[in-house]
Amino acid sequence: MNRLCPITIDVSGAEMHAEAARIREQAPATPVLLPGGVTCWAVNRHADIRRLLVDPRVSKDAYRHWPAWISGEVGAEWPLAIWVSVQNMITAYGAEHTRLRKPVAAAFTSRRVAGMKPRIEEVVDGLLDRLAALPPGRAVDLRTEFAHELPTRIVFELFGIPQHLWAPLHKIIKGFFDTTITAEDAQRNVVDLDATMADLVAHRRKHPGEDITSELIAARDGDGERGRLGEKELVDNLILLFTAGYETSVNLISTALHELLRNPDQLKLVREGRASWEDVVEEALRVESPASYGLLRFAVEDIDMGEGVVIPQGDPIMVSFASAGRDPAVHGADAERFDVTRETRGQHLSFGFGTHYCLGATLARLECAIAVRRLFERFPDAALVDPQAGELPRVESFISNGLRELPVVLGAEAGLA
Repeated sequence: MNRLCPITIDVSGAEMHAEAARIREQAPATPVLLPGGVTCWAVNRHADIRRLLVDPRVSKDAYRHWPAWISGEVGAEWPLAIWVSVQNMITAYGAEHTRLRKPVAAAFTSRRVAGMKPRIEEVVDGLLDRLAALPPGRAVDLRTEFAHELPTRIVFELFGIPQHLWAPLHKIIKGFFDTTITAEDAQRNVVDLDATMADLVAHRRKHPGEDITSELIAARDGDGERGRLGEKELVDNLILLFTAGYETSVNLISTALHELLRNPDQLKLVREGRASWEDVVEEALRVESPASYGLLRFAVEDIDMGEGVVIPQGDPIMVSFASAGRDPAVHGADAERFDVTRETRGQHLSFGFGTHYCLGATLARLECAIAVRRLFERFPDAALVDPQAGELPRVESFISNGLRELPVVLGAEAGLA
């Protein structure tokens, strides 16, 4: 690969930012080795990623543009096969992407998201009530008890997922993003996902409601509309929407809370009105993108990246949203530092760019801003259990980027001290 030696990606993501920086500094595109022996190109610089995300010579459709997938050289046994085997609006190319995105965008309107604000506030306040009932001084894991619970209830309600499927879906989503699991476990997870999705679609066909799943089923089953979904497209779009909507929101809320807890000077800026809660959300998105790498894209034709590097036609590509957020060429020499007043805080690619820009971005931002603001209003003295402990353990993944836990002592409620 253009005389560059492949770098073996750490599947645990333990040193994600250091690894991403090494790749970013080496070349505009660097060959990397993924689990299962698949080699692809990692693109880690902000400008290069932004350009590729709107380049018509780049596709996400493995069935059309990845020769190794088409020939069966890479197949369903590959540990990361779920990321390319699905056929939804994210993996579609050209006119197919437009066709698949249209019914989803129609169901996921900005008006619908704006109308969810009172429900988000209600859920947040209920979760805080539950935390307030815990014994004083007890440590609580805010990822599990708060950041996880909010998107679960909002996203699962939004998609009309019955409660008997909540636990199975949580287990499946965890396996979906865990890049350290075996190929056997990954394949078993796909089987469980198919069965759970069949259960969900059958339930909503029998009991339709005012939810996105029911609306997409109507688009699938409707008469005569050119843009309507096939059955696999319906299921795969649902997989995309609620897995991404859940996992990224949990990571974002956890990150925003963690950064404010370990940077009290930044929290003070917000409390003094010198920065907003929305600024907190954007800076959290920048410094710790909820998704590290985006898998996979494919070169429709040879792509000259500059500096003597050419991505050959048919080669797979992955882009690092986490690396882009810390690119010193955009964010300065202190790009790794959390700063709610940073002028470039909104110049991240954490929700993508161009035609594949995330439809759930507005909802994720709204959830996070409400959750973080209300928690610190309710518990102004909240603190990390061990502020000197250094970095907290992170989820084992080079795709998902989030904390595994967030141990906090909440302290007395405001007005009750």
